[in-house]
Amino acid sequence: MVRKKMFDCVEMKHRGAEKVQAVIQGMTRDQELEFWRAGTTALREEQRRLLEKLGQTRVT
Repeated sequence: MVRKKMFDCVEMKHRGAEKVQAVIQGMTRDQELEFWRAGTTALREEQRRLLEKLGQTRVT
């Protein structure tokens, strides 16, 4: 009996890449770099917030 996959990591990766490509399409190099810098800054802030909530100062 073949079971249907509940989750396909490769498919999810491809969908994510398509979404990013749609967002950055038509951006200049500087705009694209700013897009990634802003995303990195937001991620680091979210990590910091979550670590503070857990009472930690850095990822272990």
